[in-house]
Amino acid sequence: MIHDESFGLPERRKTLTIVVIVMFGILMLRLYQLQLLFHVELDKKSEENSVRALTKDPVRGYMYDRYGKLFVDVGPAYSVTLIPAEFEKQNLRLLSSVLQLDSKVLEDRIARARTYSPFLPARIKRDVDMKTLAAIEEHLPVLTGVSYQVESKRVYPTPARASHLLGYRREISDAQLSVASDYSRPGDLVGVAGLEARYESSLRGQRGVEYVSVNSKGQIIGSLEDGKRDKIAKEGFDLLLSVDGGLQAFAESLMTNYSGALVAMDPSDGGILAFVSKPDYDPSIMSGVTPADLWSELQSNPEKPLFNRASLTRYPPGSTFKMVLAAAALEEGVIDENYRISCSGGFRFGNRVFKDLHVHGSVNIVEAIQKSCNVFFYQLMLKVGFEKWNEYGQRFGFGLATNTDTGEETTGLLPSREDYDRRYGKGRWTQGFLISLAIGQGEVGVSPLQMARYAAALANGGIVYRPHAVEFIRNKESNTVDPVPHDSTLVDLSPHVMGIIREGMQRVVQAPGGTGGMARIQGVISAGKTGTAENTHGKDHAWYIGFAPFDNPKIAIAVLLENSGFGGAKAAPLAGLAMERYLYGQLIRNMPKPTQVRKSSTKTISQAVQR
Repeated sequence: MIHDESFGLPERRKTLTIVVIVMFGILMLRLYQLQLLFHVELDKKSEENSVRALTKDPVRGYMYDRYGKLFVDVGPAYSVTLIPAEFEKQNLRLLSSVLQLDSKVLEDRIARARTYSPFLPARIKRDVDMKTLAAIEEHLPVLTGVSYQVESKRVYPTPARASHLLGYRREISDAQLSVASDYSRPGDLVGVAGLEARYESSLRGQRGVEYVSVNSKGQIIGSLEDGKRDKIAKEGFDLLLSVDGGLQAFAESLMTNYSGALVAMDPSDGGILAFVSKPDYDPSIMSGVTPADLWSELQSNPEKPLFNRASLTRYPPGSTFKMVLAAAALEEGVIDENYRISCSGGFRFGNRVFKDLHVHGSVNIVEAIQKSCNVFFYQLMLKVGFEKWNEYGQRFGFGLATNTDTGEETTGLLPSREDYDRRYGKGRWTQGFLISLAIGQGEVGVSPLQMARYAAALANGGIVYRPHAVEFIRNKESNTVDPVPHDSTLVDLSPHVMGIIREGMQRVVQAPGGTGGMARIQGVISAGKTGTAENTHGKDHAWYIGFAPFDNPKIAIAVLLENSGFGGAKAAPLAGLAMERYLYGQLIRNMPKPTQVRKSSTKTISQAVQR
């Protein structure tokens, strides 16, 4: 049978025509959607593909000492950034080679950045050298999404380290990032210790943005709209410190061969003049990228240079704590200045003898402070009682946080009846437990910062100021300087009682037989108290607290030397030197003609504010 091949052809043509019309209709509909309905969204996506937002980190705020001298500066640093959505994975090995960064580490950083935002530039290596920058520039056509930016890092222009006071910055952790404000991004440096941490929100400034046009290879071809959409970065605020930079450097030199701390304060307002913890570290090694081996070495160093002994330690204060008991006894009327006891070199209580270093004979409260007579205070503790001793200890701020702005601190330990009941069991401890507390031994524990505040309160007549290192915050954009408020409390001692205690402290330094004679300052009458605290793990700790000048105190100080022996022989001389350096601006003891004691330093702070 013969078939007609033309049969059904019109039907096929009809079907084909319908298909073509439908396809053309779909195409026209899509064109209509793109041109009229979705053009705003598509224009935005097109712009995103051709526009890159470059983050501009602000210059971090500076720090100045109390005389307006630059104490913490900033310098340039370069960081390599990467936009995860634009980076091509096949270039991972090349980028790893250019940056001299392990590919697994690099991959993890890119993944972390992608999790936060695939379209924002994230730092993948900071503080790179010029050789690396040149290599990045050379490979930019291939390394899409990769760029670099100029940042700032800390520079320390003075001889002072002040590492435990200033603190340092490290890259923000995932945990910090999860609770941080919208400001923070992966790779950001944030303060993690000291003033850098406490004043992070003031120092960091406000991030800016520069919009630039890029080509298909991600290369920058120009500014967008002549910078009209750019947001200028705002510099961080400056901190004007109470710290005397010269004293800080000098105090650090005094403490070079010791483990311990030296804290000096202005008794008139609680401003910290020097804050030394030894051993310490060079803060400049933390300002850029700290090599892993160096960081590991710092952490594993048996001398613990990262540990802040000035405010995080808890030492027995030894005889420096005797003025607390004296204050309680005098203020509560338990004794007066005429009350005397006879010291034969020991005090028997029950079947135990509590010893003294010397036989002092008949002494009153002033002489007991002057000669550091343990026997006098052993007996006095039993008269005053646990509760009043604890109450007056708290009045001076012991067992409580100082709320300092310098960073982490310990509250120390001021034992109470409730503490002893928990520790030993109710009814299972006796009055004999209290005798060691009388001379700053037993469970009582303090930090050098707390002791400096205590010395300042004795110097100024009973005001317990909040220790602080920042006096003012300067906003360079508005050209305003705002004082940082700092609270205070009162010990609430009568002037008569305070006068008796201060007289004893003056005799410690100035009178024959006083235990602190090695803290004397040429041309200046000062006051203080030595302490030698027993240490179950080695040699005794040496303490000295004091202030000067006696009639118009400008500096109060606490010195603690671990495992160094007697406070009068070891700690007192360092305190005397430090106070002399502050009061005169130099050491004068070997000079033929002493210079004048410098005027009140509050004027110099006011001058610094005007700069």
